[in-house]
Amino acid sequence: MPKAILSWSGGKDSAMALHEVQRAGEYEIVAVLTTITEAYDRSSMHGIRRALIEQQAASIGFPLEEVLLSPVSSNEEYDSRMRELLERHKAEGVSTVLFGDIYLEDVRKYREERLASVGMKGLFPLWGRDTTELARDFIRQGFKAVITCVDTEQLDRSYTGRSYDEDFLSSLPTGVDPCGENGEFHSFVYDGPIFKGSIPHTTGEIVLRDERFCFCDILPE
Repeated sequence: MPKAILSWSGGKDSAMALHEVQRAGEYEIVAVLTTITEAYDRSSMHGIRRALIEQQAASIGFPLEEVLLSPVSSNEEYDSRMRELLERHKAEGVSTVLFGDIYLEDVRKYREERLASVGMKGLFPLWGRDTTELARDFIRQGFKAVITCVDTEQLDRSYTGRSYDEDFLSSLPTGVDPCGENGEFHSFVYDGPIFKGSIPHTTGEIVLRDERFCFCDILPE
């Protein structure tokens, strides 16, 4: 069975991608990979505390690989540190990296080009799925998540900190993707079929960063 690592954001799409791959049973997942902004001790895009990412990895039962980035990380820094990690895993027999991307062609192309440069390939289990159906499947299958970040240029800041549920989906304005695929929002998934147990947490302060991105601090319990 080919070996793979999972690109893990801490959010719902990577959780769903993992669930799909586990159900198919065609890959041996050996680790989950996340990027951490070192100065803030949080995941780079979703703003989730490192301690919670570590609890997620422990609950889904995989070693966690952390790529540490500076607060103003350049593409060159990201590519260099990611390449170092990928080359190490390739030397250990890993051939594939799993992603939760759904339809952004430029993002997929970027990932595939970077992987090809180290002799690896990408797998996109959610690719091409209808995002409305995918969002409803996430909820129906028992996953639970909270909104950690909202891009206020695409969605009102009042959505920050809300539960990702049917009420959330039905209240989204026209044009906002129900999976947030265009960066409208990000999430923290804390329960569901991939977890051994729910990740205990509370919601904390809500702050606006860069006059655009509204973050809800999720606190470990």
